[in-house]
Amino acid sequence: MVARRGRRSARGSDEGIPSPPGYSAIPVKFSGKQQASHYLYVREHRVREGTKSSWPQKRTLFVLNVPPYCTEECLSRLLSPCGPVCSVELQEKPDLAESPKEPQSKFFQPKPVPGFQVAYVVFQKPGGVSAALALKGPLLVSTESHPVKSGVHKWISDYRDSVLDPEALRAEVDTFMEAYDKKVAEEEAKAQEEEGVPDEEGWVKVTRRGRRPVLPRTEAASLRVLERERRKRARKELLNFYAWQHRETKMEPRALSPGLQSTPLPCHTKPFSEAEARRAAVLSSLS
Repeated sequence: MVARRGRRSARGSDEGIPSPPGYSAIPVKFSGKQQASHYLYVREHRVREGTKSSWPQKRTLFVLNVPPYCTEECLSRLLSPCGPVCSVELQEKPDLAESPKEPQSKFFQPKPVPGFQVAYVVFQKPGGVSAALALKGPLLVSTESHPVKSGVHKWISDYRDSVLDPEALRAEVDTFMEAYDKKVAEEEAKAQEEEGVPDEEGWVKVTRRGRRPVLPRTEAASLRVLERERRKRARKELLNFYAWQHRETKMEPRALSPGLQSTPLPCHTKPFSEAEARRAAVLSSLS
């Protein structure tokens, strides 16, 4: 047993810090008082040939296992000795989109769930990535010169940050609406240009444009539509009743005297027209 434990300890010391294949491990501590280290797993961000990426190649460092207390500012400060850092972005999971992303809003984004995240760190030069892969650590997140808030102080800070600034919110909404109106105008202009012009296969795109723009239906308008439908349904039921009554009248045999043969007489009664039935329905409703 002693020899087996000695072999395991020797094997662990030779292998060093365990890490996923292709990643380098960087030990991180929250402060100098912490004894155990947390490990960040880093590698150079790469994509397959022929695909586009929103992150610059050879200058982007992909980081796994980022703890919740490590913010974007902390990562930028920890990796700044490797070279000038252009940007740091934290995400819940790796970005699989190949097209460039639109800038995220500060006010209209769902609140992130606290937990471990991934990060994309963009350096100014490619040498920053290679220097980050060679870091040994441990790196301290919270120092005397750059303390990181925790506990009650962090809750108070998060609450203050959650209070929105009306002027900043209004400015962002105005900017968004200007971009949206511009996009709608461009789409309408493009649709007008393509209308009536056949494509490569000879098909012509036809669009439906009303004389008046469609307005959103209010509650009063909805009630008027329901009342109109109810009246139409009641009028239809009344017309059907009079038509059924007229049909039954035509099918009833006439009363004959006992001495005459019970041969049905031809019915020469003129059937009600639709106008007469509607008139009868109105008269019955007035009575």
